[in-house]
Amino acid sequence: MNRKLALSSLALFAALAMAASAAHAAENFYAGKTMHIMVAASPGGGFDAYSRLLARHMPKHIPGNPAMIVQNRPGAGGRITANYMYNKVKPDGLTMGMWIGGLILQQYLGDRGVKFDAAKFEWVGAPVRIHNVCMAHKSSGIVDVATWGAAKNPLKFGGQRPGSTMSDIPMILSRHSDLPLKLIEGYGGTAPVRLAAERGEVGGVCASWEGLKNPWAAALKSGDVRVLLQFVDKPHYALTKVPLGIDQMKTEEGRVVMKTVVHDIGGSLNRPYSLPPGTPKDRVMILRRAFDAATKDPELLAEAKGKFDVTPVSGEEVERLVSNVAKLPPELMATIKKTFASKQ
Repeated sequence: MNRKLALSSLALFAALAMAASAAHAAENFYAGKTMHIMVAASPGGGFDAYSRLLARHMPKHIPGNPAMIVQNRPGAGGRITANYMYNKVKPDGLTMGMWIGGLILQQYLGDRGVKFDAAKFEWVGAPVRIHNVCMAHKSSGIVDVATWGAAKNPLKFGGQRPGSTMSDIPMILSRHSDLPLKLIEGYGGTAPVRLAAERGEVGGVCASWEGLKNPWAAALKSGDVRVLLQFVDKPHYALTKVPLGIDQMKTEEGRVVMKTVVHDIGGSLNRPYSLPPGTPKDRVMILRRAFDAATKDPELLAEAKGKFDVTPVSGEEVERLVSNVAKLPPELMATIKKTFASKQ
């Protein structure tokens, strides 16, 4: 009996030693390494700004303190980066991708440009729960919903492709409201659309308040840019007088589409950080815990204060939300697809 107990103790000790050795190896992996954040948008927009903020603070929470570099890979409404992360990036825990979470829905709508299975990604987290808005530049002549509704010419919005809020919101409004608008797609993010609006090429943009309020702060203060609508269940604390977009929907069908696509998926899954399928689980957990710590870091929060809202979504929660997209009822999927599924 004592011999069996001794053997059992030795086996337990060996298992614990192996686990400790594996954990130690994982923690030492990042020492002297350089990590990359691949951002599916142009420099100067919200995706880029959040990623650069994270790159300045997350490494100190990763054992080994690796360097972290941001790379911009805009194009195809985020599909270039998402597909590259899934099919080309080595699953070693050294590259995170930040791309538009709306592409997860596009996968289930049959978008042929989506070359990934969202359920197989590893998820690190998302830095913010998004409050989407539509803004108009003074060059459009639109200052509020009333002038928009009465406009003789459609308000031109710059967009990317289906799966991005820049395109999804105008497409939903076009089908389910009476507001006159025209969507012009192909832009690489909010930064080039802002420039296009300032040139009078388009009239405005529908995107996140978190990503627009800082670069357009002076224009908002002067009145050169106005917030027309917000797409949330309850008004944002800084936008209490701005009407809700869901109230512009003509039918219950429109309200359901808006809530599912923009409030739920577009709000919490807008800017998730992903790792390629097959990334070792111990490295996934290291990066998740580092992300959690970074988004609570007093230095990061001090830098973000007044510029960026930091309302993080954990990697575990992102994983759950991604799973929920796959479980949407078929009849709801059919309704959404009627609204804005990608052209086949």
